[in-house]
Amino acid sequence: MVFSSLLFLLFFLPACLILCFLAGRAAGSARPGAETAGNRARNAVLLIFSLFFYAWGEAKCLPLLMFSALVDYIDGRLLEKFDDRPGIRRLCLAVSLIINFSLLGIFKYADFFAGLANRLPGVNLPLPGIALPIGISFYTFQTTSYSIDVYRRQVSAEKNYFRYLTYVSMFPQLIAGPIVRYRTVSEELLHRRTSGELFTDGFFRFLIGLFRKVLIANVLGELWASLSAAADLSVAAAWLGLLTFTLQLYFDFSAYSDMAIGLGWMLGFHFEENFRYPLSAVSLTDFWRRWHISLSGWFRDYLYIPLGGNRRGRVLQLRNLLIVWFLTGLWHGASWNFVLWGLYHGLFLVLEKFVWGRFLEKLPRFFRHLYALAVIVFGFGIFYFDDLSVFGHYLTFAFGTAGNALLAADFLWSLRNYFPVLLTALVLAFPVYPRIRAWICSRKSGIRRILTLTGGICCIALYLLCLAALVRDSYNPFLYFRF
Repeated sequence: MVFSSLLFLLFFLPACLILCFLAGRAAGSARPGAETAGNRARNAVLLIFSLFFYAWGEAKCLPLLMFSALVDYIDGRLLEKFDDRPGIRRLCLAVSLIINFSLLGIFKYADFFAGLANRLPGVNLPLPGIALPIGISFYTFQTTSYSIDVYRRQVSAEKNYFRYLTYVSMFPQLIAGPIVRYRTVSEELLHRRTSGELFTDGFFRFLIGLFRKVLIANVLGELWASLSAAADLSVAAAWLGLLTFTLQLYFDFSAYSDMAIGLGWMLGFHFEENFRYPLSAVSLTDFWRRWHISLSGWFRDYLYIPLGGNRRGRVLQLRNLLIVWFLTGLWHGASWNFVLWGLYHGLFLVLEKFVWGRFLEKLPRFFRHLYALAVIVFGFGIFYFDDLSVFGHYLTFAFGTAGNALLAADFLWSLRNYFPVLLTALVLAFPVYPRIRAWICSRKSGIRRILTLTGGICCIALYLLCLAALVRDSYNPFLYFRF
């Protein structure tokens, strides 16, 4: 089940919201810091719906999710119990990390590592062919961040397993993030307040994400599918294809985060932002402050800084960056193109930090943005093609070494048929909406009410257009589900 499906929009979500609302009306007070009866009932409803949401497409993997949560729940309790025993605490954390990352390694990387072993003389291991559980990369990082934070005494251990399981399995962020840390929602798991304003804001945020997914990302995906499968391309069409895939991936993934954050608001949770208009970046460093913020923050706080960060000299800093970006690429998938993509970004980050960063900062913003966009777009070509030889063939079109034309009918056909969505995507990749909202908020109250009502009507119209598109079309993937 995905957010942009009729089943979710017309049945699952309304039922969940209605039952959560009814459960929240349960009366009862609680001692300070404890859970109210209404909130306990809402958590129970949310947990049931979240487990059903995951089981709808991955029922056989549901025990794995619950076991992973149980491991870190027990680990948190042990870490708190042996608070004055450093040796035991280190052992508990080590066991938790070994179990979690072993599960991730087995289910996500078994074929990859078996293939590497088969390159050795005399080794011929059968590929296990284990299916990848949806969301395992995301919830593994969530559960391990909880154990590490309890070990560091940054959060208190959760005493109730089912409340902790609610945090891990919460359906808005379970499948494709953002990677929500326990300390972000721990207080709201106990006692959260909802309001009409928060619900309305969440609903509009969800609709914006649905629009970006269904009417932009899906349409761009159709164009990219046709261009990437073409037997011959002009130079202009090849670069348009790479730009199209970059836009598709951004709108697909950021739309999911928009919908997740909006659903969180409707349910009374405040997840942190995961994207801040990354395609408006003026460097790769700036890009990674804006793209998949929860992932880059996880690697910074739980790997780069513990390795020493930039505090132990340039050589060790370069080592730390190499490790982080190798693993960032590998996190995205068990394929060499992801590893190469991670190292590619790591290389440019190193070059910006130690070679041309100061020169880059002196350039006009327009040229800095062009530089960043060129590096990002080329990099996502590496990201897409899991067969690097196919990517190499595609690059012969992009650089005109295949004897292809600079400009041909394929490029003009793409513009003629997809120009409105391409233009919309390019405009909305920049912070246009926040500026419009700030402008509306700065108007007089009467004008502001009219503009707000007009915006609400437009959102409802977009919702109906999205439903119509979903009824008509069958192309509706979420690209990050494969990670």
